[in-house]
Amino acid sequence: MALVEFRMQPLSSPPGRFRGGTAGMSERFEDDDLEVGERSLRHPQRRHGRGRPRRSTLTPEERAYRDARRRANARVGFMTHLVAYGSVCIFLLFVSGFRPAFIVALSWGIGIACHYFGALVAPNLRRRYIEREVRTEIARNVPRERRDIEERHVRSLEELSASIAHEIRNPITAAKSLVQQMGEDPGSGQNVDYAKVAIEELDRVERSVAHLLRYAREEDVRMSDVRLADLVQSALESFRDRLVALGVELDLDVPADFALRGDPEKLRRVLINLVGNALDALEESGVETPRIEVMAGENLARTECWLRVRDNGPGIDPATLTKIFSPFYTSKERGTGLGLAISKKVVDAHGGSIEASSSPGAGAEFTITIPKHAERN
Repeated sequence: MALVEFRMQPLSSPPGRFRGGTAGMSERFEDDDLEVGERSLRHPQRRHGRGRPRRSTLTPEERAYRDARRRANARVGFMTHLVAYGSVCIFLLFVSGFRPAFIVALSWGIGIACHYFGALVAPNLRRRYIEREVRTEIARNVPRERRDIEERHVRSLEELSASIAHEIRNPITAAKSLVQQMGEDPGSGQNVDYAKVAIEELDRVERSVAHLLRYAREEDVRMSDVRLADLVQSALESFRDRLVALGVELDLDVPADFALRGDPEKLRRVLINLVGNALDALEESGVETPRIEVMAGENLARTECWLRVRDNGPGIDPATLTKIFSPFYTSKERGTGLGLAISKKVVDAHGGSIEASSSPGAGAEFTITIPKHAERN
C-alpha cells in the first residue's frame, strides 16, 4: 500500500480546502473536527481546563453551509473512490487478464456499494426515518396533551366558580337572615345592630366582586423608571402608624441606586399587600419581638432585581403554601383571597416571578424577581 502524506494547512487557509498527496485509493476531506484539531494544535493550552474555548452556536446559514459541505464532500469522496476502482480494474484487465480483473472488481465492488450506501443513501434514509418518527410522536402526544390542558382548564374553572359562589353566597345568606329577623320584629331594639351586620356582609360581597373584576381584568402596565428605595418607602409609609402600634422592628436593606422598568403604582400595591399580610400574621400570632425585613438586590448578571419581604411570624404550613396564590384561597376571616393572586398577576405582567417559602414557626418569606428592562407581557 502506498504511503499517504497529509499536511495540516494553517488557520488562515479557507475552510473546506484539502491538501496532500495521494498514491493509491485513499482520500480525506476536512470537516469541523479537523478545524477544531487545527485550533488545538495551534493553541495546545486550550485543550483542557479553563482555557478551553466554547463552541459558539451556529446560525441557520452557517448550519446550512456546513451540511451542504458535508454532502458535497461525501459525493466527491465516492466519485474519487469510483474513479480509482474503475482505473484499477481496467489496468488489471490489460495486465493480468479477465479472471484477476473480475475477482478484484467483484470483491472491491462490495466496498463500492457499501461506500455508496453509507455516504449517499444512509443520511437521507436516516433523516426520513427521523421525520417519520417525529410526526408519529407528535400525532400521538399532541391530542393527549391537549386533553390534559383542557381538563386542567375545566378543573380550574370549576374550582374558581365554586370559590366565587362560596365567597358571595355566605355573606348574602347572612344578610338575608338578618333582614328576615328585622322583618319579624320591626320594633326590636336589636334591629340597628342587625342592620349594621347586614351592611358589613353586603360590603364584603361588594369588596369580593370588586377584587374579582380587578383580577379578571387585563393588567394595564404603564412602564417607567422605578427606584426600589422610593417604591419601598412609599409602600411602608402606608403602615407607619400600624408599625408603631404593634412595635414592629423594621429592617431595611434597599440600595438607593437599584432601579428597573415597571409600573410604580402596581408594584407599590404588590409590596403593600405583602407587608400587610406580614403585619396581619404578626398581629394574630402575638410574637414578642415582631420583625419585618425588606431587602433588595440584583443577580450576578445585573439583569434582574429582587425584592424580599420576610417576617418572624408563625409561618405557613406546606399544604397552605401550595395554594396561597390561588384565587379566593384565604386563611383570614375577612380576607377575599385575591390579594396574592392579583399580586402574582401584576408580577407576571412585568415578566417576573413571585415565590413564597416558609416553615411553621419560622416566619414567611416572599421574593419578587423582575427584569430591570421588563416589557409588558
